[in-house]
Amino acid sequence: MNKTEFRMAKEQDTALILEFIRSLAEYEKMSDLVVADEDLLREWIFEKGKAEVIFALEDGKEVGFALFFHNFSTFLGRAGIYLEDLFVKPEFRGKGHGKALIRELARITVERGCGRLEWCCLDWNKPSIDFYKSLGAEPLDEWTIYRLTGNNLNTLARI
Repeated sequence: MNKTEFRMAKEQDTALILEFIRSLAEYEKMSDLVVADEDLLREWIFEKGKAEVIFALEDGKEVGFALFFHNFSTFLGRAGIYLEDLFVKPEFRGKGHGKALIRELARITVERGCGRLEWCCLDWNKPSIDFYKSLGAEPLDEWTIYRLTGNNLNTLARI
């Protein structure tokens, strides 16, 4: 196996980021939910700086990506890193790129003095759940994610 290398995304990578997002959505059977386009990603990731993207490379080619951003833990009193998306192209799986991406994010988390690295995983995604557990990640069964979007978000915002 070749050693995984990494590089942070630049603005000119916006189309590639969108390609990875669409591939992940297809894997998760959620393609119909992707409304992001290059302009939105460019604005929110690069102009507003609300997220970061790191690519995993094999022989100089982007084979995986992780999109992440800072959150904050009031209990820890410091920031953490939230991993929004992690995806390795199917033909490059089983070579350690996913583990290398998580390890690199853990390194970034520690280097930045953050208190934790966390993410969500779909309940049906047993391969990913098993993978995350093999890394020492612990599921937080006592927490339920709540979400407001679309009309519900807009209705509440008008109150």
